[in-house]
Amino acid sequence: MEIKKYWDNAVDYNEYLREAGERLGNPKDEQEAEFGEYYRLGIQRMNRMFEKYTPSEEDVATLAKKNFRGKILIISEAWCGDASQVIPVVVKFFEQFDVRITYRDQEPSLIDSFLTDGGKSIPIVIFLDENLNYINHWGPRPKHGKELLEKYKANPETMSKDDFYVELQTYYAKNRGKDTVEELLQLI
Repeated sequence: MEIKKYWDNAVDYNEYLREAGERLGNPKDEQEAEFGEYYRLGIQRMNRMFEKYTPSEEDVATLAKKNFRGKILIISEAWCGDASQVIPVVVKFFEQFDVRITYRDQEPSLIDSFLTDGGKSIPIVIFLDENLNYINHWGPRPKHGKELLEKYKANPETMSKDDFYVELQTYYAKNRGKDTVEELLQLI
């Protein structure tokens, strides 16, 4: 897999937020126009999570012990509810590293190498070494989020799609990135 071309075209977090605002205010196509509310919610959630998330001293110490010296590439889209909760945490926790974001829906897309159960679920966090060689990846959501999705899919009559989304976003708000960071630290 040739990651360098995606890395070279990826953006930093501030550019990602700027472009999300641009897509919200001036959609380039019908799909972006239809996703307007999701872009608005995504931007709002990213700003809130970036403000609320604070790395724990324990997690920072664990990261230091890992001696990770690489880079992080995230596959995402600003309209994604999971991405809006995860990306600010990853960016803030790994702030001393080079973290970039590539878009899932660009062509060609890196996501085809990281499908989740055959789907293009995001975000996908990819750990790379200093030379952009693949180390490991994580995504699209923490274990508890995956369990909530499985619960919904197993019996949508007892848990509606709306209930699933509410429960998932409530989990993200209460957990404030703790599970995400712990899972990421296990991979490096």
